[in-house]
Amino acid sequence: MSAMPIYLDNHATTPLDPRVLDAMIPFFKEQFGNAASRNHAFGWVAEEAVEKSRQQIASLIGATAKEIIFTSGATESNNLAIKGVAEMYAERGNHIITAATEHKAILDTCKRLEKNGIRVTYLPVQANGLVDLDMLREALTGKTILVSIMYANNEIGVVQPIGEIGKLCKERGILLHTDAVQAAGKIPVDVLADNIDLLSLSGHKLYGPKGVGALYVRRRSPRVQLTAQMDGGGHERGMRSGTLNVPGIVGLGAACEIARQEMPEESKRMAYLRDKLKDRLMAELDETFINGTMESRLPNNLNISFAYVEGESLLMGINDVAVSSGSACTSATLEPSYVLKALGAGDEIAHSSIRFGIGRFNTEQEVDYVAGKVISVVKKLRELSPLYEMVKEGIDLSKVEWTAH
Repeated sequence: MSAMPIYLDNHATTPLDPRVLDAMIPFFKEQFGNAASRNHAFGWVAEEAVEKSRQQIASLIGATAKEIIFTSGATESNNLAIKGVAEMYAERGNHIITAATEHKAILDTCKRLEKNGIRVTYLPVQANGLVDLDMLREALTGKTILVSIMYANNEIGVVQPIGEIGKLCKERGILLHTDAVQAAGKIPVDVLADNIDLLSLSGHKLYGPKGVGALYVRRRSPRVQLTAQMDGGGHERGMRSGTLNVPGIVGLGAACEIARQEMPEESKRMAYLRDKLKDRLMAELDETFINGTMESRLPNNLNISFAYVEGESLLMGINDVAVSSGSACTSATLEPSYVLKALGAGDEIAHSSIRFGIGRFNTEQEVDYVAGKVISVVKKLRELSPLYEMVKEGIDLSKVEWTAH
């Protein structure tokens, strides 16, 4: 084992693929031109590299190169999509629909818009983590201008029925945005087949660099227009000004290209490792629950609650394994995961959950080691739990009358 912990937190970020780094290096050194410099070779080389990346990203999601807008990452893409639509289509309506389990970059953007008079419906999800299509249909009104539902959840890996949601929106002439950060490069995504109008993705979730992302903006039937959120030199078809991060963009393009070519094999391998981990944990530990449906799920995600074990204690016990309880963006707080609460999990179960995110560079040995380690730590922690002992003795905890001293 290496001195560093085993990394199983690939939903938070992924390591940079060495092939991506190789593609980027020249653009830090001799090819340092500004892609907006149109009157000399340095600029032309940079511009050509940027256009090649646009094509590579577009190919991954079934779009065209002209529909790709570069941003600093998915948080910016989400902000640009939602605020850009809210401003541009204000005459048409002021109602947006999203889900309670979305990433904070969506929820906080919607909260900001509510202060500006936009009405937002936060759809609950079912116990399996999926949006109820009938509830979505009922929530649509004549004033609805945008539905924003994530493709796959960053905590529980549940993949939403985006194709069906897209069909519903298309019939009603309502725009669909999806935060596809966790899905792109892991499972097939096709913006045309699914009637997606806007899609956010991020470099560092698919073995590319941090600080670079993209927003797909549909160009025809319908042509989607956005009000810019950043003003300047009119870069990126006027939707996002600012000098392009050429090395980052080259890296994002290379990462998308690798993902597109290797996805069929890679997702099979991920699912195999994930199921190996799941089967062993479920076989050797009782009172253990999987959060979210296994039927519609990312191949590399496992989110498990170990009842009668405090998630934070478990993390400390397996400190040679990098995993997380909840999402990386909110794990600095000790609040139970709002995603798990939305599935109807009680605080105890929400607090005892661990997210395992398997990645391209994980090995079978690592997964075996992690399974063994988690099993032994959970057993040790449960030996210290009076509640677990009572449950094992057949006492129904819901009928116990607790007295306060």
